[in-house]
Amino acid sequence: MGPAAAQCRLLAGGSQENELRRRGCSNDSEEDMFGDPDSFCGNSSLLAQVDDIEQKYLQDENKDIKAAGEIVLGNLQSGIHQKNDNFSTKENMVVFEADKEEGFQMNENDPVDNNQELTVSILDDLPSSQLLYFEEMNELSSDSRLSSISEIRNKFVSSSSVKIRSPSSFCPDAEHRNRPTDFSSDSKCDLFKAESLKDHLKSAMTVNAKAQTLQVSKTKQLKEAVLSEEICVARKTIESPSADIGPFYGLPSKVKDLFRQFRGIETLYEWQHDCLMLDSLQQRRNLIYSLPTSGGKTLVAEIIILQELLCRHKNALMILPYVAIVQEKLHMLGEGSRGATLEITLAKLLYTSKNTQIIGMSATLNNVGDLQKFLQAEYYTSNFRPVELKEYIKIRDTIYAVDSKTENGFTFSRLLNFKYSSNLEKADPDHIIALVTEVIPEYSCLIFCPTKKNCENVASMVCKYLKKEFRLHREKEKQDLIQNLKNIGNGSICPVLKQTIPFGIAYHHSGLTNDERKSIEEAYSTGVLCLLACTATLAAGVNLPARRVILRAPYVANDFLKKSQYKQMIGRAGRAGIDSAGESILIVQEKDKHLVQNLVTSPLENCYSNLLMELTKGMQSLLLSLVGLKIAVTHEEVSSFMCSTLLGVQQQLLSNEKSLSEITEDGLANLVEKGLLKERTSAKDHDPKRTLTITLLGKATYKGAIDLAYCNLLYRELKKGLEGLVLESNLHLLYLATPYDMTLNCTPDWMIYLRQLNQLSAAEQKIMDIVGVPESFITKKASGQAIRKNVDSAVVNRLYLSFVLYALLKETNIWSVSEKFNMSRGYVQNLLNSAASFASCVLHFCEELEEFWVYKALLTELTKQLTYCVKTELIPLMEVAGVLEARAKQLYNAGYKTLAHLANANPETLVGTIKHLSRCQARQMVSSAKMLLSEKAEALQEEVEELLKVPTDIPGACSTLAH
Repeated sequence: MGPAAAQCRLLAGGSQENELRRRGCSNDSEEDMFGDPDSFCGNSSLLAQVDDIEQKYLQDENKDIKAAGEIVLGNLQSGIHQKNDNFSTKENMVVFEADKEEGFQMNENDPVDNNQELTVSILDDLPSSQLLYFEEMNELSSDSRLSSISEIRNKFVSSSSVKIRSPSSFCPDAEHRNRPTDFSSDSKCDLFKAESLKDHLKSAMTVNAKAQTLQVSKTKQLKEAVLSEEICVARKTIESPSADIGPFYGLPSKVKDLFRQFRGIETLYEWQHDCLMLDSLQQRRNLIYSLPTSGGKTLVAEIIILQELLCRHKNALMILPYVAIVQEKLHMLGEGSRGATLEITLAKLLYTSKNTQIIGMSATLNNVGDLQKFLQAEYYTSNFRPVELKEYIKIRDTIYAVDSKTENGFTFSRLLNFKYSSNLEKADPDHIIALVTEVIPEYSCLIFCPTKKNCENVASMVCKYLKKEFRLHREKEKQDLIQNLKNIGNGSICPVLKQTIPFGIAYHHSGLTNDERKSIEEAYSTGVLCLLACTATLAAGVNLPARRVILRAPYVANDFLKKSQYKQMIGRAGRAGIDSAGESILIVQEKDKHLVQNLVTSPLENCYSNLLMELTKGMQSLLLSLVGLKIAVTHEEVSSFMCSTLLGVQQQLLSNEKSLSEITEDGLANLVEKGLLKERTSAKDHDPKRTLTITLLGKATYKGAIDLAYCNLLYRELKKGLEGLVLESNLHLLYLATPYDMTLNCTPDWMIYLRQLNQLSAAEQKIMDIVGVPESFITKKASGQAIRKNVDSAVVNRLYLSFVLYALLKETNIWSVSEKFNMSRGYVQNLLNSAASFASCVLHFCEELEEFWVYKALLTELTKQLTYCVKTELIPLMEVAGVLEARAKQLYNAGYKTLAHLANANPETLVGTIKHLSRCQARQMVSSAKMLLSEKAEALQEEVEELLKVPTDIPGACSTLAH
């Protein structure tokens, strides 16, 4: 175990133990702990006073019992005042008094400090044994003012040994409490013969010192007890057949309070209540529910997930189609490879786990019957929208209201009342400025554009013709946003955003980095930005509603809008709780008028299986994993499984040429041909059975989640790399970790390609020959000469992308690299993220093939570098939530170089040391670092326990036990 691992384990062991070790004390010896001058109780003042008091009153049998109790408690309190640094970290002290008429009471009139916030619970920071002592004394005095001091000692001693181990589970001993009082001398002698009160206190403090420090708070314990009780009641209630499901749909009332506090949700919509009360949910049956966009579907899903976690103590998965939505929240069967992957996942769950509940939610559904049959689910739907949506279409200068009941789909609404100059008419023929200035800056507006470039052009054009008064709206916050974007870009900012943000306008598309998009989304949500020009990605699930939504054209890139896409976009109109209504305006050219009529009057598109559309990521990937996971290992079992998929439900619609069983047989034969599966025929009882097993290559492929279209190519390239892997730099490894599918949309700039090639060292230039890209080919391409020799364009493009990644790891600056290669920042970041993911896949692929052992250590380190894209020394800090490269550099330069440094930092000190760091961010970073350290310590502890576990199959163990 290395030093870091050892340090993590020490931190997990508790602060007292670490302090003792730092001072050279061992907590294995009680004498060392209490005898050493620098130890836990160095001057023994409290223990000495306890011993003196005890001896004095043992000698005086006739002393009044009540007075004795007062004096003992008073002296104990005095001792605690003298040693308050040993028992409490608070400055506030509250004096206990033994009142003659009312028993023991707390006097809060004389606090040392006036800080009222710290006086909520006066015993919060006492060690558990002392806390229990005072609780017990208070309880006993209230029971009887004539209780003997010896009985108090007995009850304290008997309770402390139990309560120190379980401070939250105190339960008085009824038998002991009802025992008759005996004041005889013999009983006293017997009582103190075994062990004195001093010894008991000393023993109790020893146990406390050995144990992990606990902050015991009466208030906190009470709150936790109430919450625990509510969870218990909720769990019982939700499992009962009764319609009454407890405080908040089977959840503790604390959950309702949190929704109110952080979301501002006071009550649920009627449909949400009805949905949560459905018998299908109460009985954990599968359910599909569908509502228009912005209807509040996600909240229902969150409540259902919380019910599983808190009440049933079961796990829950929320599966979403896009990274952008995962960061926000959504579900898409029937959409390319994502739909195929989701269908595969659901089909496996349905086939292997009958107890798993599946909840599907969507805003756009048509052929719900197929989905119900596939998921074996009930269906709930509603047309509810929290805000009324008014749909319009603009043709020239006329606005029409959408009305699907009419023959052509829309009716006249109004003329656009806005006078344009001749110059403005040329710049803005679609009257976008007129449409947006009707709502901004008081209200928000979204403009959906067909392309990324069109987004930037529209944003620039609008701000160019706005009045200067728009700049004054929340001016300071706009400047803060610009500064934040500069920090994200290490001093650089997009010139378009620099021009548009002062007017409250920005663009939003995949060309931005994740951090830039997040900053822009937050500024829009808080009203700092009032207009976003964006692509269709924003409509797919990112929760950014607007008063008015404008569709610049009925196209996404060059493809005409689908009805589901149109509904997604216009569904962003209207903000619940802010707007009384939402408006959508689709700008239409005359040539598209009839297409738009069909768009608004047609039903939603059907949802179809994509297992055949995406063959290698769909059908073949499913068949390989079925055999690899041993879900189905015979042809009959595989055919049975395929009938339970969405493809099986829709097989009559999807394939007219072949049956589902024929398609399945073809897929299995293809996998056998590729060397991913093996087939064995066994004849038993004259009934031949064909059994399928997975090969090593097949296992590596599905364990690494490698696309079957590239698995054999990857194997060959890794095999070739073993013959001469260039390790002078990580360029060769980067080539192997560059995703194959990224090459499809790559168009190299040949001059940049040649420039990068000329900067390679002699050893790195060998990589060109190894992968099969001649230098002469790049030179001729750059000079525009004719190429006679055929070179694989996929390999050429892949090597070009490897150069981009190579530059990224050297410079760790997305801005400079994107400019160097003339690529958008978003594309470069997407390449980086994809490469990190694919490197991890290749690592898992190599782990299953012994011949590739050499790649394991190399790819492990490369995956880390690609994941964080910073200098190696900054990687530990990048794991912390809220820490980006610029912040990591600040922390590192300020001396916070490890997780341990950050976990033990004072947030106030961080705020004073690190520029532009808020207290909230500082607290979040410290908390995140502590959690990460704890997780690492737990992982190490599990590893230790596994190493120390006694094997059950030790040779000779049984005979030894028998003997």
